Amino acid sequence: MCPVCIGSAVVRAGGFTSAMEIDQEAQTTKRVLERIPADKLAWKPHPKAFSLGQLALHIASVPGSVAAAAVPDTMEAPSFSQPEPKSRQEVLDTFSKSLESAKETLKKMDDARLTSTWSLTKNGKVLMSVPRIGFIRSILMNHNYHHRGQLSVYLRMLDVPVPSIYGPSADENPFA
Repeated sequence: MCPVCIGSAVVRAGGFTSAMEIDQEAQTTKRVLERIPADKLAWKPHPKAFSLGQLALHIASVPGSVAAAAVPDTMEAPSFSQPEPKSRQEVLDTFSKSLESAKETLKKMDDARLTSTWSLTKNGKVLMSVPRIGFIRSILMNHNYHHRGQLSVYLRMLDVPVPSIYGPSADENPFA
């Protein structure tokens, strides 16, 4: 298997996810997580929203959790509850461990495994069945981008400088 690509069939299937992409996005995510104010972890923009700390810890834990969920052929839908982290360092440490775990898990999957069917069930009833790489792309990558975007809005609301994500922010221009 190519050391850059998680699997060559993934490229052919149009669901390209590479170790290089995971690392690049991880650097961006880490920059956002490093900006969370340690004294605002319990802050919420709305009563229905995750707190800043809960959202950050969720983002930090997604890579390893999703990669682990992609290993079996079927997974029972979990009930979600997100704990509050005790510190920004806990979030950063969780992210580092989660990322390494995800990369180790994913590099063990060959093309056949990545393109085989993965299913999510609830009480034994199939809710969805997709190629495993589709689940990985959708949740490990795209779902995490969504939450990272939410976190950048939290930072803006708290008047914390927002780092460059895919280009300049109002606070940081990597091209200047």
